[in-house]
Amino acid sequence: MMGACLLLFVGAWAVVRLFSMPVAIGMCVVAMVIPPVAAMVANRRGPEDRWWDDPSGDPKSDEWWDELDGKKRREP
Repeated sequence: MMGACLLLFVGAWAVVRLFSMPVAIGMCVVAMVIPPVAAMVANRRGPEDRWWDDPSGDPKSDEWWDELDGKKRREP
């Protein structure tokens, strides 16, 4: 994706601007949108990935979160 971004940007100002300035600007706008989209795709988690359920390693904190989530009943 990043290679396409660079190709669009360099191609827009090295070649395309000589023939059509609006097309060159449009290519740069597309190139500008690619990096954030690439970051979102790379950091996406799957629907089965339940990373928030992993224990933190702190027993007191894990017990507190389990109580808030209703996983364990608080004993009176």
